[in-house]
Amino acid sequence: MRRAVGLADTGMAGGVRVVRPAAPARAARARGMAVAALLAGSVGPALAAEPPATMEDKSQYTLVDPTPDRLLRDLSTDRPDMTESPFTVDAGRIQTETNLFGYARSHPEADGTVTSASEFATTNIRVGLTHDTEIDVIWQPYGIVRARPRDPLAATRQAGVGSVDLRAKINLWGNDTFAAPGATALALLPFVTLPTDRGNGIGASAVEAGLIVPFAVKLSDRVGLGLNAGMHARKDDPTAGYHVEWLASASLSYEWTERFGSYVEVATRLGTRDPRGDVVLVGLGLAYKVNRNLQLDAGVNLGVTPAASRINPFVGVSARF
Repeated sequence: MRRAVGLADTGMAGGVRVVRPAAPARAARARGMAVAALLAGSVGPALAAEPPATMEDKSQYTLVDPTPDRLLRDLSTDRPDMTESPFTVDAGRIQTETNLFGYARSHPEADGTVTSASEFATTNIRVGLTHDTEIDVIWQPYGIVRARPRDPLAATRQAGVGSVDLRAKINLWGNDTFAAPGATALALLPFVTLPTDRGNGIGASAVEAGLIVPFAVKLSDRVGLGLNAGMHARKDDPTAGYHVEWLASASLSYEWTERFGSYVEVATRLGTRDPRGDVVLVGLGLAYKVNRNLQLDAGVNLGVTPAASRINPFVGVSARF
């Protein structure tokens, strides 16, 4: 899950949020960096899970009896795009996916305020429990949010740690059969967001939860399509109760070589309480596999609607152990 760094994020979970007690509606609008939250296959499904030449039964491997190197699937990450992949980490393996740096800048609000957010080293730690199940822990160790109104004397700065996202991914099919054109894969991804510092304006101020359904289809040997649909129960205004927001995204990826791939995607968050409307983003990015267990990436998300961040560049790295 590479989450969009977004001030009004479409992220699938978590995020840096601006909390200004004197203006809860504005806090809801300035949604901060999603850790990923929307949150990505290894540049989409085109680079995901190629099965070994001779298929072996891997169902016997577990967290304490890891999958051997010779049976590992091709590296598949939940970044850099915002669309979650349906593929899990092999049993007994650990995969870290880090957004080394991300920056987001909002469209001006009605009063002229422009908000910017920076995140550092947001990391998704994915642990393979069984052949088709994993657990994830996502944490942002540090973030900064600055609000700059027309009056420079009224500018604010907030900083601190972000929320913790706990997730589980259950692959229903396709983990080891996503090779030939026409192949598909489907998973379920429930998540819970836990606040760490409720008043720092970076993370969630209340417990939140949701469910994402990642789906992928291999359109050709080089082209893949990832689709997400989901819901997120949020409480981003301390004066109001929970409300449900609806998530959707589509990521089209192309594998230029065995190591290098790119993607373009669109993502949306509907049902927000932002007076500027719903969030729509377009994303572009690249990924390069240094070796079988290491990937570098970079990309940018561009806001289509006023509620979305105007621009959100980022760079990251993923490693499997």
